[in-house]
Amino acid sequence: MNLLNNFSKNKTEDSLQLSRRKFLISAVNSALVMAFAPLTMSLTASASEIIKQNGFSPSIWFEISTLGEITVHVARCEMGQHVGTALAQIVAEELGANWDDIRVEHASSDPKWGFVMTGGSWSVFQMYKPLSQAGAAGRITLIEAGAKLLGVAPKSCDVKDSKVISGSKSVTFAEIIKQGKFDRTFTPEEMNKLPIKSPDKRHTIGFDRLALDVPPKTNGKAVYGIDVELEGMVYTRPVIPPTRYGSKVLGVDDSNAKKIKGYLGYEILKDQSNWIEGWVSVIAESYHSAIKAADAIKVSYKSGDTTNVSEQDIIDEGRKLVNTKSAGVLFVNDGDMDKAFDSAASTLDATYITHTAMHFQMEPLNALAEFKDGVWHIHCGNQSHSLTLPAVAKALGVSDDSVIVHQYYLGGGFGRRAYGDYAIPAALTAKQYGKPVKLIFTRPDDAKFDQARSASVQKVSAAINDKNELVGYEHNISAGWPTLSMAPGFMPKGIDNTGNFDPFSTSGSDHWYTIANNRVRTINNPLAQKTFTPGWLRSVGPGWISFGAESFIDEVAHELKKDPVEMRLAMLDGKGKNRGHHPQSVHGAKRLKFVLENCKKAANWGQKLPKNEGLGIATSFGQEREMPTWIACAAHVAVNPTSGEITIKKIFMTIDCGTVVHPDSALAQIEGSILWGVSLALHEGTEVSNGNYIATNFHNYTPLRMNNMPEMEINFVESKEFPVGLGEPGVIAVAPAIANAVFHATGIRLRELPMKPEHIRQQSKQA
Repeated sequence: MNLLNNFSKNKTEDSLQLSRRKFLISAVNSALVMAFAPLTMSLTASASEIIKQNGFSPSIWFEISTLGEITVHVARCEMGQHVGTALAQIVAEELGANWDDIRVEHASSDPKWGFVMTGGSWSVFQMYKPLSQAGAAGRITLIEAGAKLLGVAPKSCDVKDSKVISGSKSVTFAEIIKQGKFDRTFTPEEMNKLPIKSPDKRHTIGFDRLALDVPPKTNGKAVYGIDVELEGMVYTRPVIPPTRYGSKVLGVDDSNAKKIKGYLGYEILKDQSNWIEGWVSVIAESYHSAIKAADAIKVSYKSGDTTNVSEQDIIDEGRKLVNTKSAGVLFVNDGDMDKAFDSAASTLDATYITHTAMHFQMEPLNALAEFKDGVWHIHCGNQSHSLTLPAVAKALGVSDDSVIVHQYYLGGGFGRRAYGDYAIPAALTAKQYGKPVKLIFTRPDDAKFDQARSASVQKVSAAINDKNELVGYEHNISAGWPTLSMAPGFMPKGIDNTGNFDPFSTSGSDHWYTIANNRVRTINNPLAQKTFTPGWLRSVGPGWISFGAESFIDEVAHELKKDPVEMRLAMLDGKGKNRGHHPQSVHGAKRLKFVLENCKKAANWGQKLPKNEGLGIATSFGQEREMPTWIACAAHVAVNPTSGEITIKKIFMTIDCGTVVHPDSALAQIEGSILWGVSLALHEGTEVSNGNYIATNFHNYTPLRMNNMPEMEINFVESKEFPVGLGEPGVIAVAPAIANAVFHATGIRLRELPMKPEHIRQQSKQA
């Protein structure tokens, strides 16, 4: 199942399929504009006519001013990953631009951009081909115009450093635009035939360039959502109800709040979409006053029916579901699983649990809403206009074209800002109060309203024949599903057609190991679903699913008395469906085998280690089979047998992500991913109690601290293959590698995340 295609099918044909658009190049307002336009536009109209039509705004991907400044319009958000820089490098490469001439602007919610989502590690993967083609089209057009000015044949010309060059002659892009005339249209067929630079001729892709967002972030010019102010605005802080769903306000006593200077009143929010239930918005002249007033106000509620739900209740429900053969839908069903288990000489199974994990991005949730000239303007940092805008419109009871989302830098996203429901209470308060409203969540408010990664339960089973071979592998997984709550239209059908499933709570189970009989069943946990809004957390489904899958492979290897690395290598033969396909997964499992061999060597697998130290290994293919980032991870740990404390001495990681567009950012992404993976493995986690999260701030939610930072050795495979995702894949293999290392060090098998010292101590006592 191609998850990206699934997204595309649920939107217009133009939303992601840029290769099906015409490409237009025209001079507009003294600038050279390069844009994509749908094929539905007149086939006979010129580029300038189409661009100038009042009824249509093409998706302008980049433009060059008469000063030679090249502005790349990026329909992705910047949340610390330098996405604008990487996408601009793709354009600059094909255009032949000088990097000093490049600028970036992040797009707003205008429908011309199609479906916009910054997540899933998709940005470079999705945009590499269309931006390369757009840059190449621009290069050809500039060469044609430059050749005329130079009085030479276009075939004698090349581009370099924002110049068209022919022998000793040259003309700058700026000079070409001042003097040339442009009205050029490329058909999709012509775009697909454009010559793209070979890797040996690249001057920007694969080279470190100063990230374009670094200067404004360091000199204070960067504007985040939380920085935005409007004339006449008021501040508001929400009072979060006791349960996520079903709460109802019975009464409000604001007598104490009235004593606070700057307090203006409150609104009981009325949401036509029923997404926000039982919310009170406290309004004040300043944020400080809003905080104090919200603490002083007293709200009485009728709670929803999940008020007594606990973490254990959710896990117990998950256990029941993974042991119910009729539950869920089939995701993978290779071979004859029933026959494999019926004829097995022996079987093995294990159950793995992950607890609720939260986002805690550094910038708390915030949004500013204003109604002006018949349009709602929403100002916030946002990962997906395409999911947020219709949700806000529905809550307000207006059409989508009555809402504009203005984009800003994000102080961290990690999936929490992919569905910007935090803009809904801001908009509702502004509507009811009649003024522009700036809503800022405190850290505890943010935590209470988090879309946490659901607690999960997975059961993995193996069938072993009389030749001591793994012949059957069954994996049942259950959790709350983010996509069911926030984008149900993007849920594909299971292969047995018994229902739909959340791909972001299922990917990672469709491994690249060749096993004759392989079955995966994915199951929604309805108790988690109705207790809170399960969310997309960095590395999504694979981040917890691979903990079970890769830990269990080690368990099977131990049962079969085989080296766990050699057993993996033998199963990564690249046969059948594991061959992969062009362009993104070419060579398939053999590339995963290569990174595993490299990581094995880097970690000195098989070395003799001191007592209570161990080395564990795990593999991952990133987010999705259709966009595989091949990763192998080894963890060297030391375990204190008395305290149970696990110390990560070193993490080794080898990555094949195809072409690395921006090496410095790629390295930073993997470093951050590894640390996030260690944090989720050993430190991060909370529980649900009385229908809400226990953790409210960093005093009771304790991510990885600086004094626990491990040493890291990261190796990228040099590759000329198609670039794939990199923002999240590095998280995935870390936890199982650590768990497998703990077993190597102690003989104790940990099957629960986060892995805590008490788990070691408890099993040590039982031994």
